[in-house]
Amino acid sequence: MRFQDVHIESIAHVVPERVITSAEIEGRLAPLYERLNLSAGRLELMSGIRERRAFAKGTRPSEASARAGRFALERCGVDRSSIGLLIHAGVSRDYVEPATASFVHRALKLPSACAAYDVSNACLGFVNALGIAAVQIESRTIEAALIVAGENGELLTERTIQKLLALPIDARANREALKSAYASLTIGSGAAACVLTHRSIACSSRRLLASVSRAATEHVDLCRGDFDGDGLSMETDSEALLQAGNVLARATWIELERESGFTKRDFAKIVTHQVGSAHRRLILGSLELDLELDFPTFATFGNVGSVSLPLSFSAACDAGFIREGDLTAWLGIGSGLHCQMLAMR
Repeated sequence: MRFQDVHIESIAHVVPERVITSAEIEGRLAPLYERLNLSAGRLELMSGIRERRAFAKGTRPSEASARAGRFALERCGVDRSSIGLLIHAGVSRDYVEPATASFVHRALKLPSACAAYDVSNACLGFVNALGIAAVQIESRTIEAALIVAGENGELLTERTIQKLLALPIDARANREALKSAYASLTIGSGAAACVLTHRSIACSSRRLLASVSRAATEHVDLCRGDFDGDGLSMETDSEALLQAGNVLARATWIELERESGFTKRDFAKIVTHQVGSAHRRLILGSLELDLELDFPTFATFGNVGSVSLPLSFSAACDAGFIREGDLTAWLGIGSGLHCQMLAMR
């Protein structure tokens, strides 16, 4: 879909206080590494992730999302009474019900006329939510929307470490379990928020121009997370997911060029979902996009799920990497498999 009247009024992100290094995680996994005769350093070497962040113990996803939402609202001139839609788009949530968006809505004191609900689609949720809100703004159903997400990845990492250390002594089974759990050890925490408005009330010149989505659900079994006992557990075929995701990304990029009318030569900057170094090289190389156009954040933040892409965009804007007038592409992808890409000026 193309958009004529949707503006990105502001975007903001929250970086958690604590740092957890890949070396620390491997130190805790030392008994397993010794059994498997593995050397320390392989986690950072394979992923490019040196560290990831963690919120203070007990921080709920809604609290992190509300912090980011508050920053995004402070950065723009939109009155809270104009917000007609709030979407919480994180994988992490406070409860199964009510919607985590309800707690954010209360924390930000949004008006009763502002609808609030959750959108969940793995790492793609935030980009999906932008598309949903943009359609409503373009049609003048609402004047403005606030999209938020808060991810608390430490819970998954902790549960994964506990499960790996509890494995029975079986070298072959242990290697397979570690391989399946690899992606879970790269997860980080953070929060992001974005205010979208109709042109008629916009102060920012940043515009959302086009959005395309594609699915490849034949790969739905490559990454699955669920509650296991008192924590979250995730199993991932990282290599197969990487290759299948790359094929889907190529097909989606072709549609983005067709729908937007732009070609890869027109884009001044690219923002990708930050999985790790191998994913970045493969995706951008496959799309024949220069690595210098991208703003990588995975080395210090890890894979922050649905927050990863908006956090990277926000950080790139704050750093002056993305400047006024830059035609920028968002390359979003999530397990399932689903891909959504955006063009914005």
